[in-house]
Amino acid sequence: MILISVQDLEKSFGIHEVLRGVSFSLQKGEKMGLVGVNGCGKSTLMRILTGELEADGGSVHKSKDLRIGYLAQVDDIALTDTVWGALLRVFEPVIAMERRLSEMEEEMARETDPDRAVKLSVEHQKLLERFNEVEGYAYQGEMLGVLNGLGLPVEMHQRVVGTLSGGERTRLSLAKLLLQKPDILLMDEPTNHLDLEAIEWLQEYLMGFKGSLLLISHDRYFLDHVCTTMGELLGGKMIKFTGNYTEYMHKRTADFETRMKAYQLQQKEIQREMAIIERYRSFNREKSIKAAESRQKRLDRMERLDKPVEEQHVRFSFDARRRSGEDALEVDRLSKRFDGETVFENVSFQMRTGDRVALIGPNGVGKSTLFKILMNQLTPDTGVVRYGTNIDVGYYDQHQQSLNPNNSILDEVWNDFPTMEQSKVRGALGLFLFTGDEVYEQIGKLSGGERGRVALTKLMLKKDNLLLLDEPTNHLDMDSREVLEDALRDFPGTILAISHDRYFINRFADKVMVMEQDGIREYLGNFDDYLEKRNRPVAPVQLGVPEQTKTEQMKEKKRDRKFNAMLRELKAQVKKAEEAIEQNELRIAELEAKLADPATYEDQNLMRQLTEEYAAEQEKTAGLYDALEEAEMAVLEVEEG
Repeated sequence: MILISVQDLEKSFGIHEVLRGVSFSLQKGEKMGLVGVNGCGKSTLMRILTGELEADGGSVHKSKDLRIGYLAQVDDIALTDTVWGALLRVFEPVIAMERRLSEMEEEMARETDPDRAVKLSVEHQKLLERFNEVEGYAYQGEMLGVLNGLGLPVEMHQRVVGTLSGGERTRLSLAKLLLQKPDILLMDEPTNHLDLEAIEWLQEYLMGFKGSLLLISHDRYFLDHVCTTMGELLGGKMIKFTGNYTEYMHKRTADFETRMKAYQLQQKEIQREMAIIERYRSFNREKSIKAAESRQKRLDRMERLDKPVEEQHVRFSFDARRRSGEDALEVDRLSKRFDGETVFENVSFQMRTGDRVALIGPNGVGKSTLFKILMNQLTPDTGVVRYGTNIDVGYYDQHQQSLNPNNSILDEVWNDFPTMEQSKVRGALGLFLFTGDEVYEQIGKLSGGERGRVALTKLMLKKDNLLLLDEPTNHLDMDSREVLEDALRDFPGTILAISHDRYFINRFADKVMVMEQDGIREYLGNFDDYLEKRNRPVAPVQLGVPEQTKTEQMKEKKRDRKFNAMLRELKAQVKKAEEAIEQNELRIAELEAKLADPATYEDQNLMRQLTEEYAAEQEKTAGLYDALEEAEMAVLEVEEG
């Protein structure tokens, strides 16, 4: 059953066209993720569906009596309400029924007239049935469950809404929306302001939600687990895919290639038809002119395919200017207090060269404070930090506080690398999509994502061998996140990254460290491995069975490091083989173009040289694919143990 149907939707702001012929439908029970680069119109589309905005063209059809719940940027919660009181308003009809049932019970207890007592009893029974149908007895339990799940515990329930922070208000709005149980949930970045625990709770809630969902999110792990379909806004139009985010990424590439091939074939056919028409016209005979006109009419009626467009993507890689020793970093019993309040204590861990570690933990536990201590921007109250031999530390600050807001983009990067030629600085900025006069934009006028790309440019050029990354995927669009993950995967150095991005952690980490106020717990593997170990039942202690010794632990860690180093080396071989195949195919295409040029055959030596080189490249192809297959099989064997 279709709940919402959108046909040829159009919306512009001034001369800027945002939506152009958007068409799609949302079925009952369907959970659809909406993705696209920043500014492509995702939030605009959602606001049109709620009626907040009016479309310039097209239509939106909704099924009768459809109840839509929208997580608005500006909530309608009264500032004078308490947290608990704000949510009680959702259940006012249920509370009124509960009050009436209580009144009727008191009336029945006092009633002496048998006929009146029977009548009251019948009315009470009917109202009680309605009360049970809406599960009126459970509303307080639901409120408690949702508030606790979203990180608003009992001690906050009597807080006045006006005293809450922006993040707490957002969570309260989300709680109110979920308790309303609409037919369709429209959610724009619902995981903002949530810590990992609350995100996991919301993820589980939405997976079990019986209604439909339209979701805008940059959290790819969340999209993977919640969504059954994906819609991509590209060039003002909607392309829809079945499956979750990972399936969409695979299908998107195949779909683009299919549409591009169809477009190219049609263009080739159009050119062929136009050549035939011109040839007929050149004969200048009545019969040939009629034939040309007939073909022209057929050509005019042809439905022309639009050339598939693909958004520009950043492309970069990280390298290290020198090798470091085997030990990268040792942190021993660090603690930090502010105004007498302990932020964390007893934080200890070691990192070896080549480790890829994700640092997670609840908001406010001091992860960013720890990084500032590691960068000597703050002094710990106790404990020491030791770096290994030849360690060069690169730091990515999620707030980009080191950027000078008065500098231009070009000056901001060039000032850090004054001996570098301007053309090389501009070339590096070009990899992050800063081209032409854009490099003269002032840092203070840039968006969060643009400032993040400037910071990544500087980090790439520094070529440090230990990267401390504080929420590096914040403000980046999804394609940029994918490129960052690929760059980190191929980086030969050591990485310690704070992140709430579970998809990112899965792609880069070989260890997860959970930071709490009283120290750190370590888990080998990525985020999914951490979840599996965290949720695994604890085995009972067996008497007489010794615990793993420190020597055995060190041996296990060493085996893990060797395993990860071997896997990285094999994956590098796969990448090298893929690049060789790409170069081979490009060269073959070049040679084919030259051999198709009649001018080539005027020079016999050139023709012979090109023919021989073409044959040699063709011979190389099979060998290159064999090398790729061998490398991929080696990776598979190592991964499967």
